[in-house]
Amino acid sequence: MTSIDLNADLGEGMGTDDDLLDIVSSASIACGGHAGDAQTIRHILKLCKARGIRAGAHPGYADKPRFGRFRLVMPLDQLIGQVRDQMFLIRHIASEVGVPLSYVKLHGALANQTAEELAMAVAVFAAVQAVDRKMAVLALDNSEQVRAAKAVGVPLIREAYADRAYTAEGLLVPRAAEGAVIHDTDTVIERCLRLAQKGEIVAIDGTVLKSGARSICLHGDTPGAVDLARELRDALEGEGIVIAAEPPEGDLPWASQGGEGEIGEMPLGLKDPG
Repeated sequence: MTSIDLNADLGEGMGTDDDLLDIVSSASIACGGHAGDAQTIRHILKLCKARGIRAGAHPGYADKPRFGRFRLVMPLDQLIGQVRDQMFLIRHIASEVGVPLSYVKLHGALANQTAEELAMAVAVFAAVQAVDRKMAVLALDNSEQVRAAKAVGVPLIREAYADRAYTAEGLLVPRAAEGAVIHDTDTVIERCLRLAQKGEIVAIDGTVLKSGARSICLHGDTPGAVDLARELRDALEGEGIVIAAEPPEGDLPWASQGGEGEIGEMPLGLKDPG
């Protein structure tokens, strides 16, 4: 029986979180960098716990005015500090709520940069592993993120995007380019069925890319996101495809208990107000 995970980026202030959590099987939760705060994190984690949704952290550049979608020039240790701060915050709250944090998915410009630059991806994933050695990474398949995850030795979940166009090299077409975001529902559904059933994605130039992705990302900030997600789930299940968060590649457990181990002091500037 074929199965696939549906994940959504949540806690980004789009007003669609509750509805999307009725549809997806994994939730990537913004943790104070590009969006979100302690209140939104706690709210979504409680919903994940109540509904049995796999929860993950969604850190990015700490740049809320530009939603983390612009590449920032900074020393690598400063960037790692931003990622660690966000990880500490969400793990602290997850420990209180009693929700396992299963994976990390990078956001926006940081995700695109690590998909292209192996050294940066290795550094960021090593920092994730230092925070929690059991945590998987949700990585864009066929990118440097996958190679970095293997090099560092973290569990891996391969991801593809429902509504984003791909280059012939297997990377996402920059958002500023025409056709980068796919809005037609039928086209999105056709692409996702092809991925789930054949392991293929068609690039923007017609190149057929092979993909081992078993998690499909749905963007909560896309207009009509909830209706699209619902129609996509119905279409997948109509073809006998089960929607489920499967374990990642690797020998370590996919679920890291939020209350397990020491998480250290909360970083300055990200104190949880309760």
